Amino acid sequence: MIDEIFRAEWGRVVASLVGFCRDVDVAEEAAQEAFALASQRWARDGLPDEPRAWLVTVGRNKAIDRLRRERRHAEKVQLLPPPAETPMPATAIPDERLELIFLCCHPALAPEARVALTLRALGGLDTAEIARAFLVSEETMKRRLTRARTKIKAAGVPFAVPGEDLLPARLGTVLAVLYLIFNQGYGDQRVDLAAEAIDLGRMLVRLLPGEPEASGLLALMLLHDARRDARTRDGELVLLADQDRSRWNAAQIAEGRALVRGTDGPYAVQAAIAALQTEDPIDWAAVADLYARLGELTGSAVVELNRAVAVAETSGPGAALAVVDAVAPDLDGYRYLHSTRAELLRRLGDPAAARTAYRRALDLTTTDPERRFLERRLAEL
Repeated sequence: MIDEIFRAEWGRVVASLVGFCRDVDVAEEAAQEAFALASQRWARDGLPDEPRAWLVTVGRNKAIDRLRRERRHAEKVQLLPPPAETPMPATAIPDERLELIFLCCHPALAPEARVALTLRALGGLDTAEIARAFLVSEETMKRRLTRARTKIKAAGVPFAVPGEDLLPARLGTVLAVLYLIFNQGYGDQRVDLAAEAIDLGRMLVRLLPGEPEASGLLALMLLHDARRDARTRDGELVLLADQDRSRWNAAQIAEGRALVRGTDGPYAVQAAIAALQTEDPIDWAAVADLYARLGELTGSAVVELNRAVAVAETSGPGAALAVVDAVAPDLDGYRYLHSTRAELLRRLGDPAAARTAYRRALDLTTTDPERRFLERRLAEL
């Protein structure tokens, strides 16, 4: 029960505590203490009527206790309102979780630090999970997070909700945060994280209705998530070509396709690709062209890897393998590089090399369906 509540309420609890004490570190620690106390109290006394309110109240008290204990935060204690303090003043942002994203995306911080801090605070992701999202080592991510927190304290970066005129300047990082939260949930079968990212994406589109990239990201998430139920069958991973389309969410596909507007930005291009992949048959030549366009916009090795899948459908596995091998040095720690390479080698009739690639992907995978899929491929070879 506590695990379910953690997944559902962590972001809201931390966001409320950040709004209260204006310090992400203090808010995270207070939230952790509140959840730890809840696991003891609720097992004994039962679930309270309002679990989130209980957690926020306990978290506020824990935050005040910490600030009072630490003399170096004495000046903050003087500024803190009493525990019954009213919420942050109303802003244009319709949800405290979305507020927290805009708070963490301060331009004084490096872009990757903004994203990592928000994934930690809002998504409740641990350092290892965030490191995987960035394709870096856990130690590298620890250093990034430490540097970001040190800069926040040393430079006095204010944790205040930006005015409406400042929202567009932080939009790029906010979109990146939402996409990474969605990808973490979608890739690791965390339905709660994917749903939260979509929920926040809808709010962002309502907040900034004229921003095509916000609409593009929401479309992209909806179109991918619409296929979620068909991605596994009896606990086994099912590739796109083999999925039962009757299990796709038709309402989400319709909503997502209606939001696809042009190809001027990275998220808009990805949404257009996702829309093409809902068609039967898929126009793989058009998909390959859009991935080439996306590569021009982003310079991303992951985009090139995805383009290779489309190239395999239009020009064969040999041409696709050349694309994969060109980006392999940049993506050695990325499990989908090795699984894609293994599939292409299998199709080219090189079982020994395919087995090596499958084993490397197996070492890197984090979900049971993917692990079983790779083991099945190995057994078939």
